This record gives sequence, structure tokens and C-alpha cells, in this order.
Amino acid sequence: MIKEVIVVEGRDDAIAVKRAVDAEIIITHGFGLTEETIERISFAQKRKGVIIFTDPDHAGEKIRKTIANRVSGCKHAFLPREEAIKNDDIGIENASPSSIIAALEKAKTEQTEKRQEFSQADMLKHDLLGSDQSARRRDALGKLLGIGHGNAKQFLNRLNHYGITREEFEEAVKKL
Repeated sequence: MIKEVIVVEGRDDAIAVKRAVDAEIIITHGFGLTEETIERISFAQKRKGVIIFTDPDHAGEKIRKTIANRVSGCKHAFLPREEAIKNDDIGIENASPSSIIAALEKAKTEQTEKRQEFSQADMLKHDLLGSDQSARRRDALGKLLGIGHGNAKQFLNRLNHYGITREEFEEAVKKL
């Protein structure tokens, strides 16, 4: 059983998560995120903690940011895109229970204090920025570290804000 409350976008996502783990779930109804839902998420965060688990797409990222900006201290779980696609549809509801469990086990808490462990120089050195392989390498590294996919700016931000250590980073880069 997961002790935190898991926040997902829709009813089908909630069903998929319930198939994988025993947990309490809050559904945002996508962009229909109301003030009442934000209050429920805030209350859950204070009582039990929250894991934001949105779809690995642009809309999911916007919903994740909206919640994180309003409710501090949430954990973030990221599902790799390739594990969330079925018939050109991308979403948590398409993932296997084992993929959902793996993503939730790697959930990271966003750090509130400013941290600059990683820089663009690290991104360039490891071909995460500026090469024709950069996007593929960021996707693979994001999967290994449990911080999801993103463009170079988002990826660097996640490295610095989700508490990834230099050692974790270097180990994951070796596996690429």
C-alpha cells in the first residue's frame, strides 16, 4: 500500500493505478482542476503526502506545474512515454501495473531551496544538449533517474530540483 495520496488526471488513470497499487486517489479531471480539488490536494499533502502522477504529455506537465505551484512539498512520479502509449493515445491508463509501480517507487520530492548541482556544461558533456542524440539520451536518462522526459531546460531543472545527486547522475549516465 502507498501511504501518499496519488493525484491523477482522469477516471481511467485512477482505475489503472488502483489495478497496480492500493492507494487513495484524487482525480483532477484534466484542466477542469477546481479550487475545491486544489484544497483537497493541499489537505491530503498536509495529512498523508501527495504523489502527482500525470500523463507524460504537454497537458499532464501543465497540470503537474499548476498543482506544484499551489501545493508545496508534493512528490512527483513520471511514467516513461513509451510505457504509456496505446493506439496513438498517451496516458497513465495505458500503462501496465508493473510500469505504474516502478514509476511510483521512483517518486521524487521537489526541493524548495535553490540548488545548482548541475549546469548546462554537464548537459553538453554528456550529450544531453546540443547533439542529434540529446532528446533520446534525456529520455533514457530520465527513465533511469525517475524524473521523466523533457526538453533540455526542463531536464536540467528536474536534475537540480528533485534532489538527484552527482553520484546517481554519473551512475545513470554510465548505463546509457
